[in-house]
Order: sequence, then structure tokens, then C-alpha cells
Amino acid sequence: MPGSSESSSSSRQLSDTPSPRRLLSSSKVYEGRIWDVVSDAFELAEDSGTLVRDYIDHPGAVAVLPMNGDGDILLLKQYRHPVGMDLWEIPAGLLDIEGEDFVVGAARELAEEADLQAAQWNVLADFFNSPGSSSEAIRIYLARGLSDVPEAERHVRTDEEAEIELRWVSLDEAVAAVLEGRLHNPSAVVGILAAAAARAGGFSGLRPGNTPWPAHPSQR
Repeated sequence: MPGSSESSSSSRQLSDTPSPRRLLSSSKVYEGRIWDVVSDAFELAEDSGTLVRDYIDHPGAVAVLPMNGDGDILLLKQYRHPVGMDLWEIPAGLLDIEGEDFVVGAARELAEEADLQAAQWNVLADFFNSPGSSSEAIRIYLARGLSDVPEAERHVRTDEEAEIELRWVSLDEAVAAVLEGRLHNPSAVVGILAAAAARAGGFSGLRPGNTPWPAHPSQR
């Protein structure tokens, strides 16, 4: 039976795992304003030969899928210059404040980009944005129990963020937009599909917001 050998030999939980390799050297080849490019020389196994890989050294990021009491989600439209498009996204940002709690960082982005605060936080998904070329790790939260940030405390958005447009949509509408190829932002795509899957179980299987995140660069 196709696939039977794999399933019979794999009763272990399906999970990505750390895989330390012998690092021979590491050097910074480009220093940017937000992230750097490094070049690592390493061995897959002893005396297997040296491999060299260049990649973006990234501080990681958090993203937030806000959901109201009706089950609708908030998306925001923002211009992204590298792809030359206005993308429908979810609030997100870099974890570029050293030592900042991940949920605190997510709450900051939710307030700055959507003028919202949340009483309930759960983890929707963790993923690597482009593991063949970047160390960037992203955690997506589901934020519920929403309320408005007081007017006097709201963040003044500048540059591309000044053009942000907010829209509440049903989760089903967002899922359809993903499956029809109309949404492209990775955090939005992953977050929307994860929320739809979690909804089937009444969101009871989601991890608490303070769940450890060992895959984040600061924890590895």
C-alpha cells in the first residue's frame, strides 16, 4: 500500500527538530539597517566536506490575526515596494527590541497598525518565512476580546503605514481569497488558514499566547 512503510515506521510525533552541525566559520558580508547577510562555512558530517551558505540574519517577527465577537477578522492593506503591490495583510512587525516578550511585541504591533488592544491571546502558528535563505522565524497570534486604543494613545503612522486601509471580513471570505490566489502575504495566508482549521474545533486546540517559542533565533 502506498505510504504504508512510512506510516508503520513513524509512530513518533511529526515535528521539526534541531540539527546541530559543525560550524567552521561565520562572517558578516553585508550590514543592513534592519538585517544583515552572513556567510557560514560548515560540515554536514565529520570529514564530509565544507559547505558555504549565505543567508539573511533576521531578528524574527510576530503577526496578529484580530478576530471580533462575530468571528470576523481584520485585514489591512499596505504597499510593499519589493513586489510593487498593495497587499492585504494582518498586523505584523519585527522583534527588534532586545529581550522584548513576544506577546508584548505582538500587542505593540496590533496597537500601532490597527488601533486595537486584546484581552485574549493564543498562538495560531509558527513558521520560517524562507528557511533556505533567511533565519526569520514568525509567530502568528489570534487576538480576541478586542477594544479600541484610546484616541490620545494612538500611534501616528508614517511612510507606507500612513496609507494603511483597514477592513473587517468574514473568515470564510478570507479563506476563499487565499484559495483563489488573491492574497499573497505569507503571515496573512498562514494565519487565515490556521484560524479556519482551529475554528472547526472551537479554537480549543490552540496554544496559550505565552507558549515557549524555541524556534525563534534568540532561543536557539
